Amino acid sequence: MLRPGGRGLLLGLAVAAAAAVAARLAGWWGPRAGCRLFTPGELARHRGGPEEPGLYLALLGRVYDVSSGRRHYEPGAPYSGFAGTSAAARALSCSDAGRVIGRFYGKDGLPTSALTQVEAMITKGLEADKEQLKEKKKFPPCNTEWSSARGSRFWCSQTSGGVSRDWTGVPRKLYKPGAKEPHCVCVRTTGPPSDPAPDNPTHRDRGDLDHPNLEEYTGCPPLAITCSFPL
Repeated sequence: MLRPGGRGLLLGLAVAAAAAVAARLAGWWGPRAGCRLFTPGELARHRGGPEEPGLYLALLGRVYDVSSGRRHYEPGAPYSGFAGTSAAARALSCSDAGRVIGRFYGKDGLPTSALTQVEAMITKGLEADKEQLKEKKKFPPCNTEWSSARGSRFWCSQTSGGVSRDWTGVPRKLYKPGAKEPHCVCVRTTGPPSDPAPDNPTHRDRGDLDHPNLEEYTGCPPLAITCSFPL
């Protein structure tokens, strides 16, 4: 079980893994002459103890010197369990500390198919995140509230959904493929659509109101910024 702050650490691990993949794909982690190879047993002797030679851990098989983060990883520190292991960790230094022979690197120091598969998964996840961010900017989530006395209310502002913009928009139901239920988004009401039809370059200055995956809220005026649904 992770100690307090564990969720933040996991987020850091995910970011570090993504950075690791980006670095290798860019060619920064190609095979290098003289790069040290560790067995898991050798790496385990680098936990930062008084008689140990260093404070190392590994991210996707790549060894990092985390001495500058000693207060986090040294014996007795909150995340000492990660030191000297092939767990993931925050990349404090990406020098030629070495690689761990095992799942992600072979005895020749070259990447294994397992590393290639993990990188492919992370790359796919990064692409999905980019698409999600792009859609969020196009259709920012509504502000929402519910109470047992007043029922539900959806409304839009120029910062709703955490997306700052120069337009406010109106609430609409957005149906996403594979989703069981629609969710409320704010939709532009003027200008060209975000995704113009290639065979129809003209538009009716209605923003994204005519998007096929959107639906009006029954009982709410089409151009109302706020939609309330009393019990």
